[in-house]
Amino acid sequence: MNIPTETTLVENISDRNTYELIAIAIAFIRQNHLQQPDLTAIAKQVHLSESHFQRLFTKWAGISPKQFLQYLTVEYAKSKIAETRNLLELTEDVGLSSSGRLHDLFVNLEAMSPQEFKSAGLQICYGIHETMFGDCLIATTARGICNLFFLDALDKESAEADLRKEWSKAEIICDRKVTQSICDRLFSHLPNLLSTGQPPLTLYVKGTNFQIQVWRALLRIPFGGITTYQGISRSLGRPTAARAIGNAVGRNPISYIIPCHRVIRESGELGGYRWGLERKTALLGWEAGQIK
Repeated sequence: MNIPTETTLVENISDRNTYELIAIAIAFIRQNHLQQPDLTAIAKQVHLSESHFQRLFTKWAGISPKQFLQYLTVEYAKSKIAETRNLLELTEDVGLSSSGRLHDLFVNLEAMSPQEFKSAGLQICYGIHETMFGDCLIATTARGICNLFFLDALDKESAEADLRKEWSKAEIICDRKVTQSICDRLFSHLPNLLSTGQPPLTLYVKGTNFQIQVWRALLRIPFGGITTYQGISRSLGRPTAARAIGNAVGRNPISYIIPCHRVIRESGELGGYRWGLERKTALLGWEAGQIK
């Protein structure tokens, strides 16, 4: 009889189970950040040995738990806010910055008119998929992706009901095969997102003119970058609209692709997140680790 080793267990664990363990660890780190918990304390929270947890975490994040922790400090966040602000200002000055306009290389955003939304005939296909950041629901139309949201706070049935409520006039079909290719492209390494030969992803959203402006501004935040609600308001020429911008950020219908997780408070604290603060922390830390 072959007894699986810890290394084999790490390699065989699913994305869903890995993220659940990572989320528990991140929640513990966030709650105890002033004490700077060590590897032993964190591994204990997920009932794994230090070596097992170290391998599992490094396989998921590409960096060690200690390095990941360094990307979650207020000091790091503030430094990235300043760096991102400079990148966005550079984009405005020169018209195009490859680092500041990263998403433009693979994402187009189209807004449907109120008449399009009201008219019959819109067909939406959706599927629920396992990803490295937990399960998500992806919904798409012939014109582009219309929803992407994570399911921690929702079970499958609730997620489907919310989708049907939001698109009450559309024909909604569960077809995981249609959305699988979108999932494969999104939740893989960044070079695959930007590889030549693949057409840009198109997002097909409905919202007010102001919300569309905010979501377009979010798409200008570079991968691994961080900005603030005030930073978004300044970029839109609306310096006193930070609260309204926060509301629009919270209404983002397409998580991860429209990167609302990259918006935090001016103080360097995370602020809110529709899909859970553990996931926001995981996204920010993971992205920082990819550009180390």
